[in-house]
Amino acid sequence: MNSEINYKNNPLNGVGLKALVTELVDHYGFEILYAYLNINCFKTNPSVESSIKFLKKTQWAREKVEAFYMYQYKNLPRASSEQFKVPPRDRIISDDEKPGEPAELSLEDAERLNEKREQKAAEYGKGGGHRPRKKRKDSADSSDSQIDKSNDPWGKWN
Repeated sequence: MNSEINYKNNPLNGVGLKALVTELVDHYGFEILYAYLNINCFKTNPSVESSIKFLKKTQWAREKVEAFYMYQYKNLPRASSEQFKVPPRDRIISDDEKPGEPAELSLEDAERLNEKREQKAAEYGKGGGHRPRKKRKDSADSSDSQIDKSNDPWGKWN
């Protein structure tokens, strides 16, 4: 059995960050990239060079752009939950999954998508998505404190 993993089917294999960003900007433009990715390097004084500089320094943003490239521009099927945990460059794409035509994206669709994200964030903030925190016990207030207060160097001075 061949233990080597074949990454050659991954559309990011052999594609540098500059080529990737240039391809996305030429096809979609900075406005749509900002609308979908919500990364400020595509909004404030956008240029390919400044975007590349930011993406090289910021791993989360680079992975977000690479995932956008794979699943919107190359139109591959969504990754499995186990593959989703892996960065896009390291994901294994099976031989039967071939890149398709770039997805047609619009600012209206991006607006709807952002509204959905805001609703989910609001629901999460209402308590539906997180557990309440346990209140910490303050060691100074507890009566069973192990420290003798008369020997406490940070205690009150007489």
